[in-house]
Amino acid sequence: MTPSRDSFADGGPGPARRIAHLDMDAYFASVELLRHPELRGQPVVIGGRRRTAPLEATGFQRLRTYAGRGVVTTATYEARAFGVRSGMGLMKAAALAPEAILLPGDYETYSRFSRTFKAAVAAIAPRIEDRGIDEIFIDLTDLPGETRDLAQRLKEAVRQATGLSCSIGVTPNKLLSKLASELQKPDGLTILSLEDIPTRIWPLPCSAINGIGPKASAKLEALQIRTIGDLAEADPAMLVERFGQSYGAWLHEAAHGRDDRPLATSREPKSISRETTFERDLHPKHDREELTRILLRLCERLAEDLARKGYLAGNVGLKLRYADFSTITRDHALEGPVAEAKALRDAVRTCLRRVPLDRKLRLLGIRAGSLVRREDHRPPANATLRVAEPGLFLDTER
Repeated sequence: MTPSRDSFADGGPGPARRIAHLDMDAYFASVELLRHPELRGQPVVIGGRRRTAPLEATGFQRLRTYAGRGVVTTATYEARAFGVRSGMGLMKAAALAPEAILLPGDYETYSRFSRTFKAAVAAIAPRIEDRGIDEIFIDLTDLPGETRDLAQRLKEAVRQATGLSCSIGVTPNKLLSKLASELQKPDGLTILSLEDIPTRIWPLPCSAINGIGPKASAKLEALQIRTIGDLAEADPAMLVERFGQSYGAWLHEAAHGRDDRPLATSREPKSISRETTFERDLHPKHDREELTRILLRLCERLAEDLARKGYLAGNVGLKLRYADFSTITRDHALEGPVAEAKALRDAVRTCLRRVPLDRKLRLLGIRAGSLVRREDHRPPANATLRVAEPGLFLDTER
């Protein structure tokens, strides 16, 4: 049986592509509602501190009682109706939806559900590009069957495996599919061809295109370019003049729905990182013990990430953000790749000796870079691992 092409056309040689973008609906919040169905239909916000105790023991917190500088990770659609959005400060969200339920994140559980839904999709359509914990691109081009039937099978497989809903957009390319998956959320299915661009894509704001951020949107707005249709009608030479050769040319192509990027089905990560923003500013001297505990935990979690994904780190980086929002980073190259928490701790301590620790901090982060796969690494026969002595990280007396 040969694959059905439906009404797809991408103007290129060979068979028309069918690229799907699958995006889980309000992912973290939806996982929480599986565990707490009594919260269904209520405004729920995920954010703030990481969960340290079962919610049954701590109870549900109302957003109006929150005090701190955490941000919204995600929110149910009921909370979004009040204007709450991902990345918004929780204090601002509390002003918009004071009676919303605030839940701390449980990222181990979210990661487990992520692996489950991706495995369910791969059983039907194995050519997948992983885009993060809650979204993937899927190549349906060579699969037999009508596009809508395939997409419905994927949605049902995700629901059967996880109990969660997702939204899918299917178009001839990745750029359009990501746009399409947002058009009928939640639990949506949108199938578009290039002929649908004028009616379905051009009325959208320019910011709907992945890659047009706030700064570019503001610059386009100043040029009276507000919608993707406006952008499609703009003079390509003017776009290049105002935005540079590469980005200006891409803006023109994106507005017309042109994107020939293949799926990166075996993309290797360049680095793996962990960071945390504090509820209050911490001073390296007065809050030395607390900062030490935080850094130790970050090293442990980063080591767990490396072990789970099968990588070793060739260098380790440190990130500090001070109370005035200035940020500095330091890297330390290792003699040989490592993954153990103690070795990461040793490298982080080396980085700390090269940064000023005389001001309050609002964020700490660590990064494992120059990654190599564990199975590809063969250490020398006489290799030894030097590990830091136990004690406090922060040496403020140097």
